[in-house]
Amino acid sequence: MGTAKFILAGAAAVTVLASSAFADDMTGMVTGINRLNNTISIQQTQKGTVGGSAGGAGALQQYKAKDAAMLDAVHAGDRVTYAATNTDGSGTLTKLQKQ
Repeated sequence: MGTAKFILAGAAAVTVLASSAFADDMTGMVTGINRLNNTISIQQTQKGTVGGSAGGAGALQQYKAKDAAMLDAVHAGDRVTYAATNTDGSGTLTKLQKQ
């Protein structure tokens, strides 16, 4: 019984951490845009800390744009600031701004 509680607590912690990652503005580089499907692929950049490696690459994520017009201002290779929500296991881009 104790092991099951430990596993459930760990799963809950991962869920909370994953959902909070989508809450803040993130930075990354656009790696691809599919304007027909209104999707964008962004390579998230790691936020640096003192003594940390600030230039490292993060996970590649694909998002569905909330509004197709959001994708008009960016191209592959652009650095962007963005925000997204996670609904039903897929990310939806709610904010996109070219840096």
